[in-house]
Amino acid sequence: MKPAIVGFYHFTTRAKFILLAAAIIFFGISSMVYVNAYHRLKPIYDVPVTEKFIALTFDISWGNQTPEPVIDILKKNEIHSTFFLSGPWTRQYPEIPQRIKKDGHEIASHGYRHVNLSTLSRAEIKEEISKAHEAIKEVTGVSPNLIRTPNGDYNDEVIKGAQESGYQVIQWSVDSLDWMNPGVSTITERVIKRTQPGSIILMHASDTCKQTTEALPIIISELKKQGYQFVTVSELLEKGEAK
Repeated sequence: MKPAIVGFYHFTTRAKFILLAAAIIFFGISSMVYVNAYHRLKPIYDVPVTEKFIALTFDISWGNQTPEPVIDILKKNEIHSTFFLSGPWTRQYPEIPQRIKKDGHEIASHGYRHVNLSTLSRAEIKEEISKAHEAIKEVTGVSPNLIRTPNGDYNDEVIKGAQESGYQVIQWSVDSLDWMNPGVSTITERVIKRTQPGSIILMHASDTCKQTTEALPIIISELKKQGYQFVTVSELLEKGEAK
C-alpha cells in the first residue's frame, strides 16, 4: 500500500486560503520589521568630507581638575573642539564653561540627568534637554543646538524629541575609551588607528578620566603629522553632509 502524500493541492480550498492568509501576514510583518529597522532614526556619527577634517570632542559631567589642563593643551596646539556639557556640572563650575567659550570652543549639551533617555517618554526627554539648555545658556550665554545624550543612548523617541527641541544628536565614530583608563598607549593607539577624514572623536574631560591629559598631546601631534585639521562639530557638518 502506497503512503499517502499530502501536498498543497491536497488541502481543502478553505485550508489553502488559511495558509495563504498566514503567509501574507507573515511576510507583511517581516517587511514591516525590515522597513522599521532600515528607516530607524539615527544620530550623526561622522561626516563625509573630501579633505582631512576631523572633530575632537569632549564630554564633561563631573569634577574640576581635568577640564582646565585639557583646555590648556588645546590652546597650546591652537585647536578648537566641541565640549558637551551636562547642565548640573555647568552650574556647579561656571568659570570652566565660561573659559571654554572664551577660548573659542563650541559648547554643546550632554543633557541634564545622566540617565538613558530612551527609558523616558518624549515629553520627559524634551524636559531633560530643556533643563540642560537653560543651565548652559544661563552660565555661558550660548544656546546650544547639538547634544550628545548621556551614555550615547538613543531611540527614535530620543531623536524626535531632540529634533523638536531644535537639536541634532551627535555620536562618534572614534571612541578613545579614555573613561575606562585603559592606559595611555591604548587610548592613543585606538584614536590614531581609527581616525579618518570626517571622524568625530570621543574623549572626556571629567575627573574620572585620569589618562586623558597625558594621551591628548600625543594624539594631537600624531594626527597633525598625518595632515589632519581639527574643527568643531558644527564646522565639520558645514564641510559635508552628515550620514
